[in-house]
Amino acid sequence: MRIGGSLTALITPFVEGGSRVDERAFADLVAWQIAEGTQGLVVAGTTGEAPTLAEAERTRLLHIAVEVAAGRVPIVAGSGTNCTRSSIALTRAAKAAGADTALIVTPYYNKPTQEGLYQHCAAISRGVDLPVLLYTVPSRTGVDFAPATLARLAAIPGIIGIKDATGDLGRPGITAGAAGSAFLQLSGHDATAAAFNLAGGRGCISVVANVAPRLCAELQGACRIGDYRRAMVLQARLNPLIAALERETNPGPVKLALSLMRSDIAPDLRLPLVVPRPETAVALAEALASLQETGDGAPAVHDEAQSYAA
Repeated sequence: MRIGGSLTALITPFVEGGSRVDERAFADLVAWQIAEGTQGLVVAGTTGEAPTLAEAERTRLLHIAVEVAAGRVPIVAGSGTNCTRSSIALTRAAKAAGADTALIVTPYYNKPTQEGLYQHCAAISRGVDLPVLLYTVPSRTGVDFAPATLARLAAIPGIIGIKDATGDLGRPGITAGAAGSAFLQLSGHDATAAAFNLAGGRGCISVVANVAPRLCAELQGACRIGDYRRAMVLQARLNPLIAALERETNPGPVKLALSLMRSDIAPDLRLPLVVPRPETAVALAEALASLQETGDGAPAVHDEAQSYAA
């Protein structure tokens, strides 16, 4: 399936203090995202708290997403780890569950060389017949792809593009120069989503789209038809909420924001992540209330959010 536009990096809802996945809430979230115009869903990525998910939980989440989506939007599986063998196994499981694409993050903590990065990603792509999106987020992993490495990886038929969460707007041009214009570039940085497309990107894997999927889809739609003035207006509308979501480590704030909107989603996280501070809750509620005042496409909030913002 074609990948691009507005893709949501889905949270993983938990219950009972994070003891188990809330499958019903997850299925409802997937259905709502698609109804709001989201064009792709990322399951078990960083925002989905992948490091604390058991393999069986990852597989179950993928099965649910694939079943609910029913072919309407592509399902992207976060199956990269800092172990090549584990990444291959998770990617094979993702393919078996029906995922359309695998998202492979640069190996964190062990910080491989550029040759190690190449061999890692090449082994995954060659080991599983599933399209691969690379994922670079140096602030979390401590390692990044050099342009020459991207050029080598882009030559592998199964590697189709990259999620770039650096926020560096010089990157799309550099990446295109190294990997070619056909190499898909998706932003992973909400605050520069519109500008990334203007620089050569073709969409965003978004955190804020969990909360405001319709606005994010409208932003990407405006970019697709070349209406960047409209896209920047929508970006400006979203930026206060994006700033509030970035006050603490993702996905704590976005889960809390969703809990202020939807009574079926709890803000529970798994340790070592904890529920954000009260002042973050206030900032989120105020951003949501302000966004709601700006018009169509804004997320609805329930009474608890209104009380925070009061």
